Amino acid sequence: MKVEKKLNTSAENFYDKMMDSVIFDVRKATGKSITRKQLKNLTYVKQFSKNSSAKIVIEELVENRIYQFKTSTSRNEFVVRYEITPIDENKCQVIYNENMKSFGFMQQMNDMLLGIMLGFFRKRQFGKMLENMASAN
Repeated sequence: MKVEKKLNTSAENFYDKMMDSVIFDVRKATGKSITRKQLKNLTYVKQFSKNSSAKIVIEELVENRIYQFKTSTSRNEFVVRYEITPIDENKCQVIYNENMKSFGFMQQMNDMLLGIMLGFFRKRQFGKMLENMASAN
């Protein structure tokens, strides 16, 4: 899934909000407080429920420009990439790219069917989430 969105916030502001969210997520999952400098190549496990968890690896960080991470479960592997381009001092463009690889034939079929059915709604919802992040104080 690919979403491109122009936002009414600076690239720096959007990146700051995203990194604050990532640091909060890491602290919630691990109980450890970390700094931005410690994020690159960080690997941690996030527990979703009693029987569901994922390994998350922060693969690439470029200040105010790129954030990429990989989430691996027993069924799927997701690679998510944010590319942030400044337009001017108060606007930026965000390109969100999500690629999924499913393990096993039945899981691939299930994910393909759901992807077709829910893809449009996910794109719209994600675009709104980006706008909310940009306008949050």
